[in-house]
Amino acid sequence: MKKIIFLSLLAFLMKANAQDTRVQKIDSLFSVLAAKQEFNGNVLIAEKGNVIYRKSFGLRDEGQKLPLTDNSIFELASVSKQFTAMGIVLLEQKGKLEYDDALSKYIPELFFYKDVTIRQLLNHTGGLPDYMQLVGTKGDTTKINTNKDIIALFAKEKPQALFTPGSKFEYSNTGYALLASVIEKASGKTYAAFLADNIFKPLKMENTFVYNRRLAPRKIADYAYGYVYDASQKKVLPDNDPNNNYVVCLDGIVGDGAINSTTTDLLKWDRALYTEKLVSKKSLHLVFTPPVLPNDEKTSYGFGWMIAKFDDYGRIANHSGGWPGYVTFIERHTDNDKTIIVLQNNENGLSFLNNLRRLLYGKAPVVVKDSHTEITLTEAQLQPFVGEYELEAGYNMAITLDNAQLYSQLPGQQKFPIFPETENAFFLKVVKAQLVFEKDEQGSVTAATLKQNGNELKIKKMK
Repeated sequence: MKKIIFLSLLAFLMKANAQDTRVQKIDSLFSVLAAKQEFNGNVLIAEKGNVIYRKSFGLRDEGQKLPLTDNSIFELASVSKQFTAMGIVLLEQKGKLEYDDALSKYIPELFFYKDVTIRQLLNHTGGLPDYMQLVGTKGDTTKINTNKDIIALFAKEKPQALFTPGSKFEYSNTGYALLASVIEKASGKTYAAFLADNIFKPLKMENTFVYNRRLAPRKIADYAYGYVYDASQKKVLPDNDPNNNYVVCLDGIVGDGAINSTTTDLLKWDRALYTEKLVSKKSLHLVFTPPVLPNDEKTSYGFGWMIAKFDDYGRIANHSGGWPGYVTFIERHTDNDKTIIVLQNNENGLSFLNNLRRLLYGKAPVVVKDSHTEITLTEAQLQPFVGEYELEAGYNMAITLDNAQLYSQLPGQQKFPIFPETENAFFLKVVKAQLVFEKDEQGSVTAATLKQNGNELKIKKMK
């Protein structure tokens, strides 16, 4: 018996030591990034709901030099979409709506999108144009717009759908903003009140709420202000940066963003999704099951979550968020019950993600070369790279040119400058990533390879 007890204790100590080693390496990863001013935010990592790593790096208020804490509240940006999706699922379960209802049933002003359904908005197959671009070109950018304003703008301009609803996947902030308005119409409550009453309060997410900082400012304890880098690489609030001040005129939009939370509250949310506290197992299965398109093409987005399967990590559901001043991320390793939550209030990206996963599973990190020498190219030399590049079906990266500077931009995210190091290779400064472009015999750009964290992704130029 003593021998059995000894062997069990030895196995326990070996396991604990292995975990400690992982935690030490994870801490070293973020400590090095923070020391190089490449990470500013909060990290929480859990296994089976037990927190194995939790730490804050940097300031939540640059002006007053106030540090981040475990309870600091961040704007979630597109991580908000999973809560909007859950609001719709709750209403469907209550019999207040059906997934295949037409959008126009709840927003009759958009009758010209008669074939677009609630389900299609949830999984980004509705084909609706981007409201941000429409506001910028046809709307009123001198005021703070709300969901009612963008609905009125769409009703007035009647922009054509980008494709036949249900025929392809294309990430859509418009769809999720409209879903917030559907929630209000179907529930009879404001979007903020419905989520508070049906998600945040039941799960005791005491520091999670909808907040439009410019539209309805209020004092919030431990609030993490989001900072961008201006042309001189100085941290400033986006409101004061000419490249990002659209955060003001779009501040009243909810559904695709505007939820604020903490790492602790997001872990409560993660745990609830393994249970039936909010909705049934049948409904949860829908949330985490991407649709198959009519041409049998598989998509990778359920209801508010990106879905993928990795040989090394199993099935993963995650979502990132990006808005001037914030980079957010939640990842649920559902086969192995591991959780990664990262909330940043500086725009330093997620270049560490691959190595973080590797360390969490006891693997060695990938060492990435980090030296680039910037050169100067003329506007004529830069112009051929402009276009759309397909990362996956329906999810394109845009390369644009403005005042002799190339920018890369993902759907719904901020654009970032890319800098030439050769005539065909460019690098980013906000994250450790590189784009190497390919040309045909006529000198036309046909494709690019995105290199990051030791990984390479070939992307085709679409137009």
